[in-house]
Amino acid sequence: MNEVAERTRAYLGLGGNLGDPATAMASALRMLDAHEAVTVATVSSLYRTPPWGKTDQPDFLNAVAAVDTTLPPRALLELCLETERALKRVRIERWGPRVIDMDILLFGRERIAEEGLQVPHPRMGERAFVLAPLSEIAPDVDVDGGTAMERLAGVEKAGIERLPGGGDWWRRD
Repeated sequence: MNEVAERTRAYLGLGGNLGDPATAMASALRMLDAHEAVTVATVSSLYRTPPWGKTDQPDFLNAVAAVDTTLPPRALLELCLETERALKRVRIERWGPRVIDMDILLFGRERIAEEGLQVPHPRMGERAFVLAPLSEIAPDVDVDGGTAMERLAGVEKAGIERLPGGGDWWRRD
């Protein structure tokens, strides 16, 4: 009898501001969804957001995806990093411009503090560019002891713009 590995719901933050970030994020989601251990369950709309941390760069496009996976957290992170590399992500400076960026925001209810892997993602509860798309697809998910929607209500949202098109943008050619 075959055992079925338990699936965990994880939330991934995606963003980019170089080249065509929507195309890069769509490609990343399709690559993840094609992996035997990952299913993309829901994706937020795209959001145009001002740069954060390092502000002398173009606006970002951001989104959040809910994925169901049988991978452990570290393996999911490695798959995300491998996907970024396949899409020509080059890491030069922290918070700098990039073609694609993927972060594990939440992995079930797990709390992880390892070298290179922090879950829940540090400071996500302070960042509207994460909370706005997360609230769209999972308004009641716990973020630092409150819901994503509650956290979003308490942060600065200036410059955050939800783009038309809904959550199917990544499936279009």
